[in-house]
Amino acid sequence: MTKVRVSCFTLSIDGFGAGPRQSLDNPLGAGGEALHEWMFPTRFFQHTLLGSDQGTTGIDNEFADRGMANLGAWIMGRNMFGPVRGEWPDGTWKGWWGDNPPYHTDVFVLTNHERPPLAMEGGTVFHFVTDGIHAALERAKASAGDRDIRIGGGVSTIRQYLEAGLVDEMHLAISPVLLGTGEHLLGAIDLPALGFDRVDYTPTPAAAHYVLRKQ
Repeated sequence: MTKVRVSCFTLSIDGFGAGPRQSLDNPLGAGGEALHEWMFPTRFFQHTLLGSDQGTTGIDNEFADRGMANLGAWIMGRNMFGPVRGEWPDGTWKGWWGDNPPYHTDVFVLTNHERPPLAMEGGTVFHFVTDGIHAALERAKASAGDRDIRIGGGVSTIRQYLEAGLVDEMHLAISPVLLGTGEHLLGAIDLPALGFDRVDYTPTPAAAHYVLRKQ
């Protein structure tokens, strides 16, 4: 059965999923890159993002691999797609990931500004959705078939889907850093009231992995 899930989403100890002042040179915001140090050394990251056969195995790598398993579609916010704001000036910006993004499926980007679909190498097609989170989810379900849909971020996008009761499962990686400011994921969101329970907790030297699932 298709699940709508959040996977490998990293938070600081104080609950921030991104730092402030995202920009072209600083896509994760000030201090945000430190959140993901648990993933950078893994074989998953080294192979998928850098094309290397090197990298660490073990628990962190297993969670990263699991995050990409059985995916039929992605949904992401415009900030995750890139730093461009307002009307799209042209088709120059094609994401942070080069000509062959790691998604290899349909990706539905939430935006207020229309843009034609963007087909990339490896089967990734970015679709720009202007009519809200529910419309994006319906299109993602049609694309995914019986596979899962991953809500890729950023913080605002995940919060919208959580508040609407549309997320079935979350894997959160808590990184041992403090940001102090930025984008807070869970403030004023009552996860037990939404039906979530913790079903797994696995600590590593680099992160504490929590899996939350609706019961």
